[in-house]
Amino acid sequence: MFITENKINGLAFPPLFNALVIFGLGYGVEQLGRIDWLKEKEIHYWGDIDSHGFNILAQLRKQLPQTRSLLMDEATLLELRELWVEEPQPQRNFDTGSLTADEATLLDALWHNRWGHNLRLEQERIPFSRLQRHLQQLDQLEQEAI
Repeated sequence: MFITENKINGLAFPPLFNALVIFGLGYGVEQLGRIDWLKEKEIHYWGDIDSHGFNILAQLRKQLPQTRSLLMDEATLLELRELWVEEPQPQRNFDTGSLTADEATLLDALWHNRWGHNLRLEQERIPFSRLQRHLQQLDQLEQEAI
């Protein structure tokens, strides 16, 4: 199961065997917690690397704690500096308790302008080839687990 914050990424998501993509819900992801069969599924959330993306991830993870972030990490952010834009209205007051240590550290760095003022990396700016490479790695890990 893959959930993307933005419609563009959901519509362009590469086809994967036995996978479902949900997109464009934004903060509406909380309603997914009411779908019982999702509680049994492996879920990946792909949002913007900004305060809103991490807020949505945190809310989703409260409903579906098995959710893992996808391309929402410091390495992705720093490798794609040329694609950074400014987040107009950062969200600063939300419960970060369900974020992993790495996610919380990255969010804190964004909040404290470690690399620049109100930075964000919108998911639709991330090259498609990077997504494909990441999905291939996930598939390899899954195959090794079988």
